[in-house]
Amino acid sequence: MAWQIDNAHSSVQFSVRHMMITNVRGAFERFSGDINLDENDPTKSTVKVQIETTSINTREQRRDDHLRSADFFDAATYPHMTFVSKRVVRTGDNTARMVGDLTIKDVTREVSLDVEFVGQGKNPWGATVAGFNARGKINRKDFGLNWNVALETGGWLVGDDINIAIELEVVKQEVAAAAGD
Repeated sequence: MAWQIDNAHSSVQFSVRHMMITNVRGAFERFSGDINLDENDPTKSTVKVQIETTSINTREQRRDDHLRSADFFDAATYPHMTFVSKRVVRTGDNTARMVGDLTIKDVTREVSLDVEFVGQGKNPWGATVAGFNARGKINRKDFGLNWNVALETGGWLVGDDINIAIELEVVKQEVAAAAGD
């Protein structure tokens, strides 16, 4: 069954170590996707998500502009990154590991996301909605995001590991009535 992401109630966030002492957090504000959720057998579910790299927001304009530049996402050349699921493995009653291909710039790598089904219900307008959380970690250098600056005290300005945190509310797309009904 097809489900649509409710962007107003969803988020795609990340965090990365800054100067080896703090975490900088950010989000991508524009994303879309196709979710085919098999409610009877979640391992048959599929996800395809597209994230606009220009929509990065770390609450610091100069940093965001740098992240959009060729040093990082090269958003002018690669305006989107994508995730396409390949398989889902149940890990518990409401949890699973989703494995798929993440493409950033022109590099595609297999990544795993730990997914939690949070619940399902009806929204005030009568539509069926469901909630999911997903967490994962990638190494930015695996995707060619190599820019960095050595610190005088040792170490690097930007950490290599990127923690991913996704929260999705999805809306079930009701099947249109058959012609002539």
